[in-house]
Amino acid sequence: MATATEPQLKAKTLSTSLTVNDIQQSIRFFEGLGFTIDDKWEEGGKLSGVMMKAGDALIGLMQDDWKKGRDRQKGVGMRLFISTTQNIDDVAKRAKENGVKIDVEPHDTEWKSRAFEVTEPTGFKITVSSHVE
Repeated sequence: MATATEPQLKAKTLSTSLTVNDIQQSIRFFEGLGFTIDDKWEEGGKLSGVMMKAGDALIGLMQDDWKKGRDRQKGVGMRLFISTTQNIDDVAKRAKENGVKIDVEPHDTEWKSRAFEVTEPTGFKITVSSHVE
């Protein structure tokens, strides 16, 4: 593996897909944060996945088919970071008004941002932050 000082890949965006326990519950959670449904997938007339969008951020949600067991834990060892130029206190307030439980209230961080933390219903940890001048 080559070590380089300049990245070889010049990526512009990164999106993720989450396998969730209850897709409708997860959709409501992300809508509460301010995402909208950008696309939907169905199998046999039943909703199996959606692509949620907020600005340039995309998060795919896929309904777990339970083939790997109903007791498997999801979201362990990872955290999603969502960056915005919006006022974090306002974003957190709207999320609360939309039923999203805030785990850590808006606060200034040591890396010069303002952030709050939430947990998606399946267990995925999310930090929403903005840069503070």
